[in-house]
Amino acid sequence: MKLSTKTRYGIRALLDIAQHDHEGLVLLRDIAKRQEISRNYLEQILISLKAAGLVRSERGNRGGFILAKPPSEIRLDQAVQVLEGKMALVECVNDPEVCPRTSFCPTHELWGEVTAAMSQVLKSKTLQDLLEMQKQKGHPRSDMYYI
Repeated sequence: MKLSTKTRYGIRALLDIAQHDHEGLVLLRDIAKRQEISRNYLEQILISLKAAGLVRSERGNRGGFILAKPPSEIRLDQAVQVLEGKMALVECVNDPEVCPRTSFCPTHELWGEVTAAMSQVLKSKTLQDLLEMQKQKGHPRSDMYYI
């Protein structure tokens, strides 16, 4: 399964908010700049995450985004489900009716196992886990110049 750009950007946006929420509300334009994502596209993504209860927002001059729950309570499968929909490598895993071969196809079972494993990994990881991974890797320097 190839995750959509929307999902990849959504996870990055959640991570960015988690990294900067100690500063208070995190501005859309700041997330967009740091993550190199179009503001309009990012806004659509954050609206979906807000509707799912993963982030909260406030409008106005002092507005911005904040996590709706602690990072340790936001599982990655929740964000992927909101942004990607049902996860499956192939359509027949979620809907066996789409393929007449499902009942005797050996690859159907294989794709189901792979989908279940992927789902389990995402369920076992939280935004807090990503924060810790980011700390281990370090932050990219925004003031770095290349010649």
